[in-house]
Amino acid sequence: MAHTINGKKGLLTRVRRIAGQVAALERALESEADCAGVLQQIAAIRGATNGLMAEVLEGHVREHLGDPSHSAEEREADLNLVVDAVRRYIR
Repeated sequence: MAHTINGKKGLLTRVRRIAGQVAALERALESEADCAGVLQQIAAIRGATNGLMAEVLEGHVREHLGDPSHSAEEREADLNLVVDAVRRYIR
């Protein structure tokens, strides 16, 4: 996946930010923080994860499905991969 290699630095920055948010959530739960703060942290993690998914998905679609140099069979296989990934993600 060249698009993840090209955007590696930015993707890793997003992943590290998510990891920091998860660590903060764990600390909040361990310290018995109020529910509102915990809910806010969960929502922030979800938003960050959604943003990461959108960025990787867009890169994949643009590079693999939008590239006319790929054969129809390759694009069909990539399309099936995208559909499967989105289905798993939205469950």
